[in-house]
Formats: sequence, C-alpha cells, structure tokens
Amino acid sequence: MPSLGVCLVISLLFNISPTRFRSFHASPVQFPSNSFIFCTLRNQAIFGMAFHIPTLRNVVRLGKCIPTKCSVNIQSVRHLNLLEYQSKTLLEKYNVTVQKFIVADKIDDTNCLSAKLKAGEYVVKAQILAGGRGLGVFDSGFKGGVHLTKDPVKARNLVGEMLNRRLITKQTPKDGIPVNHVMVAESVDILRETYLCILMDREYNGPVIIASPAGGMDIEDVAHKTPELIKTLPVDIFEGVTDAMANDLAEFLLFKGDLKKKAAQEIKHLWEMFLKVDAVQVEINPFVETPQGQVVSVDAKIGFDDNAKFRQQEIFSMEDTTECDPREVEANKYNLNYIGMDGNIGCLVNGAGLAMATMDIIQLYGASPANFLDVGGTVQEQQVLQAFQILTSDKNVKAILVNVFGGIVNCATIASGIVGACKRIELKVPLIVRLEGTNVDAAKQILKDSGLPIQSASDLDDAAKKAVASI
Repeated sequence: MPSLGVCLVISLLFNISPTRFRSFHASPVQFPSNSFIFCTLRNQAIFGMAFHIPTLRNVVRLGKCIPTKCSVNIQSVRHLNLLEYQSKTLLEKYNVTVQKFIVADKIDDTNCLSAKLKAGEYVVKAQILAGGRGLGVFDSGFKGGVHLTKDPVKARNLVGEMLNRRLITKQTPKDGIPVNHVMVAESVDILRETYLCILMDREYNGPVIIASPAGGMDIEDVAHKTPELIKTLPVDIFEGVTDAMANDLAEFLLFKGDLKKKAAQEIKHLWEMFLKVDAVQVEINPFVETPQGQVVSVDAKIGFDDNAKFRQQEIFSMEDTTECDPREVEANKYNLNYIGMDGNIGCLVNGAGLAMATMDIIQLYGASPANFLDVGGTVQEQQVLQAFQILTSDKNVKAILVNVFGGIVNCATIASGIVGACKRIELKVPLIVRLEGTNVDAAKQILKDSGLPIQSASDLDDAAKKAVASI
C-alpha cells in the first residue's frame, strides 16, 4: 500500500492538465488493471483526451500505485483558435524566425508604414478564423482578403478596404465574419518550401514530428502521391528533440551547410514552444529557405489543449470571441458544449454520442434539431438553468427535448434543474423529458410534483415522436 505522501502526489498529478496525450506505451512499467493510473490512461487512450507530458514522465517514475477502481468523466471541449498574427507573435516569443509584420486595428495604425515596416513587398491579410481568405469577398463588394503590393500607400488603402467589413469565404457563415484586425507583413522571398509539424498522434501513442521537403501544398496529397517524401519521427517524452534528431530532420528537409544548423535550431525552438504552451499541434507550412540564407516559419497553425487553460491564461486571453456564436461562448463559461443549428427542436442531452443519436432520431421523424448541447457528466442544477436559457434564446426553437441517461449523471439533479429553470424563465414552448438511470424514480416524482406541463417519455423513440408532434 503506498504511503499517504505518494497518494497525495498522484492526486495532484492527475489534477494537472495537459498537452494532449492520446495513449501511453512509453515505459515498460506495468500497472494493475484496476489501478487509478491504468484506468485513467486507458480512458485517455480510448477517448483521445489530453495528457500533460511532464506529468506523464512523473507517473512513469512513480511506478505502481493505488490499487483501487476509478471512474473518469469524459467531456469534450471547445478548442482555442488563434488568429494568424497571434500565432506569429507566439512563435517570436520562443525565438522561432518569422517575417516582420504589424497589426492594424484602425487605419491610423498604418501611418508611416514604410518607416514601421521596411519591405520590398507587402502582404496584406484580413485576420479571421476561416480559410479561403484569398478568394473571399467583402460585404462591400471588395474582393480578396489577401493582397500583395510593393506600394506602402496602396497597402494602407487595402487595410482600409478590409477593416470593419465582413469577409465571406467558403468556410464562413453566409453573412461572413467581421474583420477587426489586418496584418501587414513583409513578403518573404522564398527559395524553397518544406513542411514541418509537431503533433500528438494516436497511432504513435504520443508526440511525433512529421516532415517533408515538399512544402507549401496539401500534405495529404504529398503523402498519397509521394509517400517517400514524408518522414514521421516519434519523440521520446523523456529525451525530447535531441540535436541528432533535429539534424536528421533538417537533412531530410534538404537544408545544406549553415542552413542545416539553422533549420535544426528552429526545429528545437518549435519543440520547446510545443511543450511550454501545452500545444497539441504546431504545423508550419511552409517552413522555408530564403535566398538570404534564412530559415523562416511563414505560416503556422497551432492547436492548444483547452484543459490547460488554467495555466495558459496569457494565451487563452488572446482568444477573439467576436467571431463565435455568442451562445457557444456563453455555454463554454458553464462547461456546456453547444453548437447552434437551423432546426426548431432544442436538445439537452448528456454525452456527445447520445446527443448525436437524439439529433438523428429527430430528423428521422421529420423535424430538425436546433442545436447540439452536451451537458456532460458532472452537470449541476445551475448548469441546467443556463442550458435552458441558451436554448430559449433561439427564436427558432418551438419545443425542447431533454434526453438524459444517468450513469454518472444523477437524474434527480437534472429533474430539479429542469423544474427550477422552467419556473424561472417561464418556459413557453412544449417540453418533453426522457430520463433513465441513476435515481430515475426520484427524478420522475420531482417532475410530477412540480405541476408543470412536462411531457414524460418512456424511451428515446417515444420522446422524439412527442417532440416532433408538439411543434
């Protein structure tokens, strides 16, 4: 039996959150099949949840631990995305070479542009969280969210065309996304493009580096047509990216002489950032060689572990929520996972799988779901109230279907939350509730005693039929 001190250390370790680690085979240490560590790692592997690499190292060193069963609550999260200029700012912080740039939030920020940013050619980019900017169209009719020019005056005018307009691309809503920031950067003179990505990979049970000398294009196409141009290197979580590994990657990317040393150093800086910011992906495409003998990360896509928000507060404070559905933002404050849709039946469900099944069966019976809403496994009455407030804020919702299977969730808690929410917001649309599982009898009695016009359903099929019939 481990000492109290060891138990406390393990408890603290598993409260430390995470750079994503989807599975674990990094050590020959064997854990008892009912141990806390085994159960946690197994669940992390099955569900693709996050895991903090330094924590993992410590767990391996601790060896066998508490021989007790455990349950782990699995709940998805909304992922943080950064704008392009924010990613470049982060790269700069960790000594990764990027092109010089400025960010304009208002047209005056581009005054004296040639003095602020000395460049032979400027690239002007609207900053939104969507692809296809180059072929996008603004609500003013102006075409293109990415432009090149050698004239600083024209660059300033381009900023004026983009700021405070809505940019519409294939990846945005129909009315587009507001452009609150425009990045003006020096255009990089590219001699050769390569590809580099560090990410957590389920197949390799941890962090890997994927590299290709064929960069600047869709890496999936490269892998399909010329697989010999793809190199995948698993990274040992104890050693990290060694000099030998960095040099090997730089050589595979066809960097020569001094450029090989520079590329290797850039790769090590990228790995350091990957660890320090709790990233799950750092993709550089293209990772380029310039005629001036530089190695530059021209474009970056960085994915973060949202569970690490509590210790990456500086990074998460950079999130721009103006582009997000305000209902999603509000739901995220209460650990609710909400995605708005175009239907008319609001859904409140526990578990992503059950939520999707509920949406499917609503569609089967001829109606459409208004949303995806997963309340998770640790939901409390206050969260149920917030969920109802979010659902009823959608004017398209003509009925609400609650479908809860109580394993970890206490059905009585859900029922009390439903009653409290209905009374507080004076619900004006039909409410259909299907509850099953933990404390279901007590939950049904709570609903019955409330005196509210709540329609109970015996199963999901019955619930969907009643919801569709009520609209």
